[in-house]
Amino acid sequence: MPEEIEPLRILIADDSNPDRLLLKGIIQNQGHIPLLAADGAQAIEIFNATPPDIILLDALMPNVDGFETARYIKAHSGDHFVPIIFLTSLQEADSLAQCLEAGGDDFLTKPYNSVILKAKLNAFRRMLKMHSTLQQQRDQIADNNQRLIHEQEVAKRTFDKIAHEGSLHVPNIQYNMSPMAVFNGDVLLAAIRPNGNLVALLGDFTGHGLAAAIGAMPLSQTFYSMVAKGFSLKEIVIELNGKLKELLPVGVFCCATMIDMDFRAKIIEVWNGGMPDNFLYHPRDKTIIAIPSRHLALGILPTEKFSANTDIYPMDNGDRFYLWSDGIIESKNPQETMFGDKRLRDIFASNTDPDNLFVDINDTLEAFMGSAELADDLSIAEVRMVDQVEMEDNARRLLRPVVTAPMDWSFSYEVRPVSLRTADPLPLLQQILVDLPGLRLKSGELFTVLSELYSNALEHGVLALASEMKMTPQGFARYYIERNERLRGLQQGFIRFELDCRSDEQGMQLFLRVVDSGDGFDYKNYMYDNAGIANYSGRGLLLINSICSSVEYFNKGNEVEVVFDWRRKH
Repeated sequence: MPEEIEPLRILIADDSNPDRLLLKGIIQNQGHIPLLAADGAQAIEIFNATPPDIILLDALMPNVDGFETARYIKAHSGDHFVPIIFLTSLQEADSLAQCLEAGGDDFLTKPYNSVILKAKLNAFRRMLKMHSTLQQQRDQIADNNQRLIHEQEVAKRTFDKIAHEGSLHVPNIQYNMSPMAVFNGDVLLAAIRPNGNLVALLGDFTGHGLAAAIGAMPLSQTFYSMVAKGFSLKEIVIELNGKLKELLPVGVFCCATMIDMDFRAKIIEVWNGGMPDNFLYHPRDKTIIAIPSRHLALGILPTEKFSANTDIYPMDNGDRFYLWSDGIIESKNPQETMFGDKRLRDIFASNTDPDNLFVDINDTLEAFMGSAELADDLSIAEVRMVDQVEMEDNARRLLRPVVTAPMDWSFSYEVRPVSLRTADPLPLLQQILVDLPGLRLKSGELFTVLSELYSNALEHGVLALASEMKMTPQGFARYYIERNERLRGLQQGFIRFELDCRSDEQGMQLFLRVVDSGDGFDYKNYMYDNAGIANYSGRGLLLINSICSSVEYFNKGNEVEVVFDWRRKH
């Protein structure tokens, strides 16, 4: 059976009564519904009351002519397509062009031919059907897009709880992230280690949108879990790379910069894999240390080929470290000019107030881009070196006290060359100790004691490094180069931890003895003559004495026992 064709409503606007009747008869014979108007004003009234499908419009009419009528109809048709066929005896090109400029879609010249009129009406019927189909598809796409956006927003709220901001709210961090979409490939994470250090990560996954953001979930979960347990920066980077290598498809990876800022020792440890040069900025003399990428991005290499080597730099209070994604450097203005590294450096050179430097960078970038659309996710963060006491309250708020745990025990834990070269024993010890009632809220101080004792035993005992090397910034750098070289070649030696937890009616005490295989040192003179005097060395002994209720050295100085007493309120 042939498809039944629905008749068209066709408006005939012509001041000639014979012409109107002629066209009416032709249209009725073709099975359509005619609507009649004697001039443009009547045509507009009918259009407003009963919108027609097609309009046959005489160009020259009294009151309101066809040109004005056509302009009105086109202006008030909205999304609907209403074809206008001008009825005209005009032959001049300028007159015909005027019909098109007024909104006409075709012409029908006098005298009228029913065969030609039928062909034109059928052609416009096909156009109307195509237009209707396109509108339906457009509306469906719009509905699907709105539903997708809603679903993404719901998913984003769940995603944000997993890949949460952690410690980005601390006062020494400023950041700005401008994503291209609800989901984006840039991720910024920050957390405070049990020893009070701040660990931060800025990552940039390949691609954009949801596909790029998927990797941020395992990245953030692993990051926050390992930072909370006190793992070192190198161990965290190795684990993140292995996790992403295992989970992400080929071709998807994460360029990243990770930092570990030590507020007590006034140093920062940096790992940069595939990100632009980061800036370590010293406001005092306006010097910039550019820290380039020395590694491939996370998720590319297997663990056995992956390098987690880091760089360590001294910092003073007020110094700032800047992390940014390549979207900052590669931003373009409406003239397609790239922002570039030079403009970034010029901001640092012209800045007169370090406290406003972060704002200056963002304002300059915004002014440069103007009305240009984002071509990539933009992320930037500033981390400022501050006194350790400014960070302690934040660390305490993140830790919850443990109600029950063993309170009377002892054990010994010895670390030998292979483990000394490849692992950090402190997270394991930290996890055991923070489960003691009352100690979790003191975990920062406890981890500081553990890390100082372990560092001294490893560097000055087993590796036999002289702390006097750190008297100057240049010596400081040489010290850590020498440390890494000696550690890689370590074949003998040990460090042993002996822990004894005692409980009585008054409270609890932790006796912690650390023994190393080194030659020891003249601790009697060193403690009182040199500790704390040097710029980059000697602070550890004074710090341990200030935290612990007692500190005693034995043998030749390669054994030290401290007592961490929380029988009284601290």
